[in-house]
Amino acid sequence: MERLQKYLAGAGVASRRKAEELIAAGRVEVNGRVVTELGTKVDPEVDRVVLDGKPVGGPQGRRYLLLYKPPGCVTTMSDPQGRPTAASYLAGVRERVFPVGRLDYDAEGAVLFTTDGELANRLAHPRYGHRRVYLVKVKGDASAGAAPGTAAALAPRLEDSLARLREGVRLEDGPAKALSVEIHERTEKNVWLRVEVGEGRYHLVKRLCEAVGLTVLRLFRPEFGGVSVQGLRPGTFRDLTPEELRATRALVGLEGRRGEHDVSGIDEAREAPPRRPLPKAARRHGHGPPAPKASPAPSPSLPRSAGEGKRSGEESERRGAAPAASARPERRGGPPAAAGRPERRGGPPSPPRGEGRRQGAPAGGMPFPPSPPRGEGRGGAARKPPRRR
Repeated sequence: MERLQKYLAGAGVASRRKAEELIAAGRVEVNGRVVTELGTKVDPEVDRVVLDGKPVGGPQGRRYLLLYKPPGCVTTMSDPQGRPTAASYLAGVRERVFPVGRLDYDAEGAVLFTTDGELANRLAHPRYGHRRVYLVKVKGDASAGAAPGTAAALAPRLEDSLARLREGVRLEDGPAKALSVEIHERTEKNVWLRVEVGEGRYHLVKRLCEAVGLTVLRLFRPEFGGVSVQGLRPGTFRDLTPEELRATRALVGLEGRRGEHDVSGIDEAREAPPRRPLPKAARRHGHGPPAPKASPAPSPSLPRSAGEGKRSGEESERRGAAPAASARPERRGGPPAAAGRPERRGGPPSPPRGEGRRQGAPAGGMPFPPSPPRGEGRGGAARKPPRRR
């Protein structure tokens, strides 16, 4: 017998916390009866568990994936608003994996996907105090070298802001602090900070920095659960090695434990892990997040569509080649153009050679009067001879 939420997490339905939400919402049935009480025990060999009308199978093979999440996507399997998701980069993964925790929409870095609900619960639940490491790019110290009395001189010093982060500040959802914070790297105008926190509250690192007067320019998580994104490019993933998996389970007190409810490794998990060099964030080239793998292009032997033919005809016109006669558009007004002569794009056709332009009809349709014969005025009378002086 095991708890229902643990059974659902082991079946790869969701993490243990999400499974508890599914049970409380009345979406889970056991032997035809809706169960909403957390901690209900089930026997995988006898009881029939159904989620949203679909039976839930037994525990499946474990899968552990590390994704370098690029900025510009949400850390979910699907999004009702139609935004890009981190799951769209897991091409070819057949298991029903789910993300462990969340990473901000505009943040980047390590995200763990797995079917192991127990490990996901240990890594994400604040009770276990798993440390999360971030590299935060902030604006440089504006007060350094500023003239006395100016606005820059009145700005908080960087060292004072870091001291406030260590001491803790009060946010709108309660007090919070950084477990450790230090300067990781300096550039000409900005500073990279190494920040460690022990919980995954919504936008926690950004709100901490803003509370002490720091402007966050970029947020990067170089590792999660002791597994680094070293060697990965944004939008790519890999499986955890057996050594990495054992180290991650030992980090949260799961490796070598004596029983199901043994939490002897929690205190060790709260302690700071050994310091390792962290990888740098990938360079940005101004092209936005990488697109997920697209479907293969059609074979060149297939017939082209009508739209492709039209585009090729327009391209040939731009290059100076005459398009096919059948593809030539019809004129919408006036008689057809004479053969062998270029077609005028606007107005009436040109008169034949040898005829005066005044014999044709203007654009308005009113004919010009014929020219008077030589020696006659415009009124039709004969012209008088000039008077001699």
